[in-house]
Amino acid sequence: MERPRMGQGVLRRKPIEHIDEAEGAPSEQLTRTLGLWQLTAIGVGGIIGAGIFTLAGTVANGVAGPAVLVSFLIAGVASAAAAFSYAEFAGLIPKAGSAYTYGYAVLGELVGWFIGWDLLLEYTAIVAVVAIGISGYFNFLLEDIGASLPTWMLGAPGTGEGHRVDLIAVVLCLFTAYLLTLGIKNAARFETVVVVLKVLVVLLVIGVGFFHIDTANYTPFFPYGVGGAFTGAATVFFAVFGYDAMSTAAEESKDAQRHMPKAIIYSLAIAMVLYVLACLVLTGMQNYTEIDPESGFSSAFKAVGLDAVADIIAVGAIIGILTVMFTFMLGVTRVWFSMSRDGLLPHWFAKTHPTRHVPTRVTWIVGVASAVIAGFVPIGEAAELTNIGILLAFVVVCAAVIVLRYRRPDLPREFRAPFMPVTPAIGVVASIWLITYLQVETWFRFALWFLIGLVIYFGYSYHHSRLAQEPPPERVER
Repeated sequence: MERPRMGQGVLRRKPIEHIDEAEGAPSEQLTRTLGLWQLTAIGVGGIIGAGIFTLAGTVANGVAGPAVLVSFLIAGVASAAAAFSYAEFAGLIPKAGSAYTYGYAVLGELVGWFIGWDLLLEYTAIVAVVAIGISGYFNFLLEDIGASLPTWMLGAPGTGEGHRVDLIAVVLCLFTAYLLTLGIKNAARFETVVVVLKVLVVLLVIGVGFFHIDTANYTPFFPYGVGGAFTGAATVFFAVFGYDAMSTAAEESKDAQRHMPKAIIYSLAIAMVLYVLACLVLTGMQNYTEIDPESGFSSAFKAVGLDAVADIIAVGAIIGILTVMFTFMLGVTRVWFSMSRDGLLPHWFAKTHPTRHVPTRVTWIVGVASAVIAGFVPIGEAAELTNIGILLAFVVVCAAVIVLRYRRPDLPREFRAPFMPVTPAIGVVASIWLITYLQVETWFRFALWFLIGLVIYFGYSYHHSRLAQEPPPERVER
């Protein structure tokens, strides 16, 4: 078969009518075992976690003050607009890969490649950020019972005197990788149980903390100006899009076309209600200048004399934030698996375990990579690194759902994004707006990763893509 010319190649698309057919060899297949509530639990597990237990305090203390509530609402609006777009695609294309697969099918291979390439970095960095957050609560708990660890293992270089590595965060990343290699069914059961415990802890925070709110702490509400609230939104944004990583598990859902859209909407709605209430409690209990940026809620409850509740929160945070690590490590491994199965990365990465049917090779690679970031990069730098690629993925997905709605209105859709094209357009505009609030250093890191991806695509992926090697099925796309 004659290879496509360059212009055709980078724009070639996966035919949507055939995208749900079996892809690759049996050793490159995933098994469908997840139900609606397991999917929702994975989504809630990915959304609720570091945003409440870590970043809420970080942003309130030094970026937005009490307006951290506004930061979460802004991020939530942008995320909701994108969530509807993800839900439409999830019901239409129930395959692993999420934004990567959607972009590949609608906007072409080059766009799909860069979204997938971005997500490899962003999701891995998120796992690292969350691990650092858990480490902060673990240290808080140890100090509260009078124990202490060697200074060298308490944080990344530059985060404190004598800090050399955040060893606890490193161990957590490797443990999460091990959990995922046990098989999706067993891992999902663990995730569901822990998510229930986490939600109960958040409800405890809200219920008890409500009676210790001092409304004077809400003044000034915008101590860093309105701009501070928007900067905070850009920082906390990754805390409100766990459904994106959850959607990468579509190929492991029993009935992805019906269940995945519902799980996306349910998980975001549950999370946003809890986020708003938790932020009101946190900034009402303690003045924003006194909030601990690493273990905000535990320190706030301790400040009002509720040491026992503070310890419960710390334990709940340690256990609960593990679910965020689970969701995003699941996401990055499925994106990597999907890209490898499509030939854009070496097929060696697409091999699954012969009995557990999970991509163990990429799982361990991601586990080690996230452990390195968690151990040696400060949480603030790692958090900002996660957002730019995710926001760009949202732009692509929201734009793609508009394009596909007009290009292929005949396709059967289990869920339709409402108020087309206004809703996805809001997602595009809001995401681009939030990108402008990220630090210049974040742009430089992203540009470097982008250039590396460009070299890999034209040096390897373009020539090894399955669409370049095999004649595609007869297309009916226009």
